[in-house]
Amino acid sequence: MAGLIKREDIDEVRTRTDLKEIVDAYVTLKSAGIGSYKGLCPFHDERSPSFHVRPQMGYFHCFGCQESGDVISFIQKMDHISFSEAVEKLAGRLGYELHYEDGGTGPRREEIGRRQRLLDAHKIAGEFYRAQLLTPPAAAGRQFLAERGFDREAAERFGVGFAPQGWDALLKHLTGKGFSTEELKLTGMFSEGQRGIYDRFRGRLMWPIRDIAGDTVGFGARKLFEDDQGPKYLNTPETTLYKKSQVLYGIDLAKRNIASKRQLVVVEGYTDVMACHLAGVDTAVATCGTAFGAEHIKVARRLLSDDGTGGEVVFTFDGDAAGQKAALKAFDEDQRFVAQTFVAVEPSGADPCELRQRKGDEAVHRLIRSRRPLFEFAIRSTLAKFDLSTVEGRVSGLRAAAPVVADIRDGSTRMGYSQELAGWLGMADPNEVLRAVKGAERRAHTQPGAKALGHAGARADVGQQRGNFAAGGQRSGQQQGAQQGANPAVESESARPAFVRPDPRDPQGRMEREALEVVLQHPGLLTAGNWQHFAATEFVVPAYKAIQMAITLAGESLVASSQWLAAVRAGVPEEMESLVAELALSPLPATREDTLTRYCRDILRRLFELQITRLKEERLGALQRMDPAVDPESYQLLQRELMELETARRQLRGDG
Repeated sequence: MAGLIKREDIDEVRTRTDLKEIVDAYVTLKSAGIGSYKGLCPFHDERSPSFHVRPQMGYFHCFGCQESGDVISFIQKMDHISFSEAVEKLAGRLGYELHYEDGGTGPRREEIGRRQRLLDAHKIAGEFYRAQLLTPPAAAGRQFLAERGFDREAAERFGVGFAPQGWDALLKHLTGKGFSTEELKLTGMFSEGQRGIYDRFRGRLMWPIRDIAGDTVGFGARKLFEDDQGPKYLNTPETTLYKKSQVLYGIDLAKRNIASKRQLVVVEGYTDVMACHLAGVDTAVATCGTAFGAEHIKVARRLLSDDGTGGEVVFTFDGDAAGQKAALKAFDEDQRFVAQTFVAVEPSGADPCELRQRKGDEAVHRLIRSRRPLFEFAIRSTLAKFDLSTVEGRVSGLRAAAPVVADIRDGSTRMGYSQELAGWLGMADPNEVLRAVKGAERRAHTQPGAKALGHAGARADVGQQRGNFAAGGQRSGQQQGAQQGANPAVESESARPAFVRPDPRDPQGRMEREALEVVLQHPGLLTAGNWQHFAATEFVVPAYKAIQMAITLAGESLVASSQWLAAVRAGVPEEMESLVAELALSPLPATREDTLTRYCRDILRRLFELQITRLKEERLGALQRMDPAVDPESYQLLQRELMELETARRQLRGDG
């Protein structure tokens, strides 16, 4: 069982990974001063670059949308994966072996290497199949695509390829690239016979199936020739890479759109995903030879930020009996979502691919707009089996539909659909329906093996679901444990002071802001005396004061460490972390090392001199209010303090 990754391993992965190299794969960066780079933010739309990266500090910050973090959180946000998955991905890239707490296990170094080899084999296979699609033997595959409205550009966009009809075309290609037979057996791309392994996919149109990070983990293959005795669609079997219950076709292309639009459209096939994306419905995905289940929902919830504040999941199904059955299966899983769930069914039975081919892109959009709430669809589909024009039909319909309504977790929604059911049945007394629904709930309590979701006795609380969803993005190995042990009753949100982001144009806080920028970005320039002065300085702006305290708490010992900024961020409330990153990545007005050093020292001198001026004003005021005849000792003490402050002020100017 996997445990928490050890903190020292997390720190090592963070330190060893070049943030700029990682970000460069997603964002075009240009120099923005000494040790700083900027580009267009990958987290929101913008025309002027406001996304800054400081590789030496290991942090990024967007001055437009306030997204910030280190290399681990960047991978989390870009690939929509959990904290642990991001660390494991970066560790795999480095070839670094992770260790786990509490006797837990994770991928060993040899497993990391083996996984990368399998991913490499799939990548090369995908390139091979794509090249084969352009050859004469693949004419049937090109015709299949053309008949469904997909041109060469569309095929390239989705990586569609062709598996030659021979028995060993791919085998020869991969062995020629240095892969061993034992490695190839683990890929799922080959079958094994008495004479050894041979190509699993032959004479078929090929779709690469990628995980959420964009790595090819398997293939879907469509039959093209009549002499092919295999099934119409043939997928990669279960492997260490490919788990059909966890993979969604098209998720690599749709993930950012799903996250930004808060919408997920679930279709039934590869060509449906292609048609939707080409038509502009770029949130479409499909399952790979299995029903949309619990593991798929985990992926979807993470992308949707499924916290009850919006978002929708739209299932599209054929209008035939099989499509209705699939929709009712989706109803069983619906209760795992906080987002609203809908069903979009084309009355003619056409799927999105056929709709686009016959009626154009707008028809696909119309299908999605025609969605109906999944609860309504499930109830009406149940009622459709009965003749509601007769008393017997209405009674039977009520008996069949009441358990469906009872399955609705949310009490208010359940009450609303109870009333709707009364109207659909044409019953004048809605209380009769309410009694039937409550009876179905009671029976669900007493029946052994009742569904784990839906029935009243086993309904998951929405708040707990939100907590489970949020736990996927823990901040560090240590914080994982701390969060698990936290008691929300001890520290409520209302008990914490509200964080107000300071206005950088505010003249009162400008000096404090500039000083924090210098200390966060170049702590190595501070002398021991500077650190003492900085800790003693009284900051006026509350947010800046909190950061000053966090810097003092982090201390001088971490200045030369890659953990410096992380330690400061850990010392402030979570909602202030982006402000720390903003200050740490704000461009300073210097283009050369010598002018940068001069600027930093000048800012610190002005900050300390301002503090001395404040203290002098306080002492002078106290001196004026004091009668030297009444308390001559205190009067002399204040005079000495004023002299010491003036000496310190002159020393600062002299050092400057």
